[in-house]
Amino acid sequence: MIVSLDIATLTQAYATGTLTPEAVLTCIYNRIAVEGERPVWITLVPRTTAMTKMKSAARGPLWGIPFAVKDNIDVAGLPTTCACPEFAYTPSRSATVVEKLEAAGAILIGKTNLDQFATGLVGSRSPYGIPSSVFDPDYISGGSSSGSAVAVAGGLVSFALGTDTAGSGRVPAAFNNIVGLKPTKGLLSARGVVPACRTQDTISIFALTSSDAARVLDIAAGYDADEPYSRKSPPRAYEPLPKGLRVGIPSSPLDFCGDAESDRLYGLAIERLRGLDCEIVPFDFAPFREAASLLYSGPWVAERLAAIKDFAAKQPNAIHEVVRGIILGAEKLSAVAAFEGLYRLAELTRRAETEWAKMDVLILPTTPTTYKISEAIADPLRLNSNLGLYTNFVNLMDLSALAVPAGFRQNGLPVGVTVMGRAFDDKRLAVLGDALHRSLESIKLGATSLPLATTPAIASTPSKRIEVAVVGAHLTGQPLNTQLIERNARLVRTTRTAPGYSFYALANTTPAKPGLICDGKGAGNIEVEIWEMDDAAFGSFVALIPPPLGIGSVKLADGTYVKGFLCENHAVHDADDITRHGGWRAWLAQKPA
Repeated sequence: MIVSLDIATLTQAYATGTLTPEAVLTCIYNRIAVEGERPVWITLVPRTTAMTKMKSAARGPLWGIPFAVKDNIDVAGLPTTCACPEFAYTPSRSATVVEKLEAAGAILIGKTNLDQFATGLVGSRSPYGIPSSVFDPDYISGGSSSGSAVAVAGGLVSFALGTDTAGSGRVPAAFNNIVGLKPTKGLLSARGVVPACRTQDTISIFALTSSDAARVLDIAAGYDADEPYSRKSPPRAYEPLPKGLRVGIPSSPLDFCGDAESDRLYGLAIERLRGLDCEIVPFDFAPFREAASLLYSGPWVAERLAAIKDFAAKQPNAIHEVVRGIILGAEKLSAVAAFEGLYRLAELTRRAETEWAKMDVLILPTTPTTYKISEAIADPLRLNSNLGLYTNFVNLMDLSALAVPAGFRQNGLPVGVTVMGRAFDDKRLAVLGDALHRSLESIKLGATSLPLATTPAIASTPSKRIEVAVVGAHLTGQPLNTQLIERNARLVRTTRTAPGYSFYALANTTPAKPGLICDGKGAGNIEVEIWEMDDAAFGSFVALIPPPLGIGSVKLADGTYVKGFLCENHAVHDADDITRHGGWRAWLAQKPA
């Protein structure tokens, strides 16, 4: 039986009766028997067990969909090894995300190989064998979620869970011609996951298409009160790509480590974005690049030691030589170094805010190049560092990311690109990544012979967009601007009000806020930024606004009206009239420190 394992195809086949889940499971286990259980798998669910679970599986949105789990994620009754046999334990409860997927009807096939303790981007640091690229056994699969990516690309499961700290959910996707979704940190509960860097980790999703990855995310996501780093997502929707979406590309040449083919395919991806009516804008990559260097040269390495410190103290020789050198090297770090690293990251993130004001999303090569397994083993640290050039900063800066295929080199090895957005931009990236993936000609799913073109695209629904004029603490770079960013609001333009508005610096507000009054007296045209958001986001945004501020209709210099911040008259009696400055930023610039 030759059938695509993408979720949309299987769901349709089950609904029409042309396929049964039992037939799909039989096909999968036959494939595994031919290809061998390892090095993709560390623990394979027995065929009879999977069939038994299928009989009682919930008739949910993932009914009969086969999946795999990286072996640092707990599954009740199966050992969690983190690719270290001496570390293994058998949990009595599955991770929250696994529970949600199985409750939706998904069928677990097994637990997959990984770079030990999720430390590495190469996939060659495991005592359970070295998974290779599905396109060439001499080349690395990428890590640390190596087995999960290979299982999806090789047609053994429909989707797989990985984890991503430095790029482990994106690099293996690039090397195996599949999609790798790295959600916003905290969107997926990490309860039941052995951490690498607990403050930076996220569960990731490998799938054949962006729409499949998005479907899994929608089911698995959600706030978990039992997980301290879980976060509540603002309301979001899958919306069509807006015309003129600003896609950032670095203004300076990128380092492809001598890989001209990777450079070429990245350039073609940019051209395909232009064909999707995106606006390509340059930005300064320097703060992002500097932040990337902090992940392994800064104090976050100490988090890897914190995750397994008791085991590392008792059985250091049980740890892979390269992994041991990285993790135990953290013993030299001090609390002072930790705070210095946090300060430096905050500085770089603030610098990056200036660049984000220029763009809605950005696109980078997922990796600059790829390597042979023999090369990665011979030079493990330098080559691994090269692979993280365009991935390491993402979690540190609290960004979302989606890696998608970008075509093939002349030697038959795939190249990937990654679109990135700010926190909670996951649905916007899913729509963009799906369109970018589908813009490739004659692209196949993973390493199969099945075409992407036959699978449905992400269903996006236009929503009512509302423009909002902001005048103070919500302006770009100001303390409350994140409330707009979290709601996927988009900066449309900067303009000014019509005459007739007075502008005040309100007393006793934290953070400092202005008040805009329509009194017919103000002679100045006050600077405003116009942001647009969907109606659901607008509702949640308005709910945050404290008195004496509110939302009314603001007349702009061109005579049109938009919703915007206005202030109750009584609140300006003891406020400073700053109308003459023409805007909040101009007043802040002249205000004494």
